[in-house]
Amino acid sequence: MDVTRSGGASGVGPLAGLRVIELAGIGPAPFGAMVLADLGADVLRVERPDAVGAGEVNPTDILQRNKRSIGLDLKHPAGAAFLLELVERADVLLEGFRPGVTERLGVGPEVCRERNGRLVYGRMTGWGQEGPLAQAAGHDIDYIALAGVLDGFGRAGEAPVPPCNLVGDFGGGGMLLAIGVLAALFARQEIGRGQVVDAAMVDGAALLATMLWSFKASGFWRSERGTNLLDTGAPYYEVYECADGRHVAVGALEPQFHAALCRVMGLDETELPAQMDRASWPATKRRFAEVFSKRSRDEWVALAAKEGGDACLTPVLSMDEAPGHPHNLARRSFIQVEGVTQPAPAPRFSLTPAGEPRPPRAPGGNGREALEEWGIGEESRRSAEASGVLRLA
Repeated sequence: MDVTRSGGASGVGPLAGLRVIELAGIGPAPFGAMVLADLGADVLRVERPDAVGAGEVNPTDILQRNKRSIGLDLKHPAGAAFLLELVERADVLLEGFRPGVTERLGVGPEVCRERNGRLVYGRMTGWGQEGPLAQAAGHDIDYIALAGVLDGFGRAGEAPVPPCNLVGDFGGGGMLLAIGVLAALFARQEIGRGQVVDAAMVDGAALLATMLWSFKASGFWRSERGTNLLDTGAPYYEVYECADGRHVAVGALEPQFHAALCRVMGLDETELPAQMDRASWPATKRRFAEVFSKRSRDEWVALAAKEGGDACLTPVLSMDEAPGHPHNLARRSFIQVEGVTQPAPAPRFSLTPAGEPRPPRAPGGNGREALEEWGIGEESRRSAEASGVLRLA
């Protein structure tokens, strides 16, 4: 990507030198900005002025790692003008407000792109920039419900179960925003200018379910929750309770893996109904549940290991357990930053690896340093501070 490679919060990673402005919010947009920052982008988070100096740094606010920040009053014309100075030097701006908010503040996409035609303007909302619900309030659970995704989570005969806020906020939200921004930056190399990225969680949640829509179109997927191959309908794609009250996850979809699972369980596969016989699935699930209830979770894991790993049986680990699993330790899937355990940056790069994450800073932290590196003049900074629209830690 054609970015100016200078300075930055980390200076390493495939996005080193990319300058990103993040207008402070919660959830998906900060996550998208964190993903970019993890991969080397210089992310400058713009907080409300009253957030600066209001408290100590929160090391557990992991979404703010690898970022620097300033406090800026965007409701004041001088604050908006100062932001536009930053826009002139940025590659990307990310915002997660309701449609029309940044326009009313005087920092909407048209104004920003008049100042910097190469700017990629990333917009993160639940419902999108247009449509009957564009101005409605909502959260992850609402977006995935409307996308037809929530209805598929849960067991037969039970109500849908929200999958935390991973599908709307983060998978279909912040991650999609990051992908959209990177795509717009790639396109910028050809068309010579930036564009607006409209990332909506309702769209992203629907997109994540693409394979299920394919199954539905082919007649392979039933509307009844908990009766399909991947939604706890199949006995060989399920979670089972063990003798110690803990659980194992089983995902033996292919015939050879199903055969290996049966060997681990001590069952004669030839005496079981055919693997794809849907009518027999409930009875087979009861049989599997009875077998798994005879041993502890770790005993089952040990037996599966003897089979060479082809049984597709793994322990269901808690958040306390996952960082200490040998595989996660070997890959450093989790790291500690100033004593706070957290997922490591991903994915991995062979030539431009991401650096170790820097811990979250207090609002306004290292903002003065960032402004200097971004080329904001001393006179402009002092004038904004004197007027009260800019606050630095």
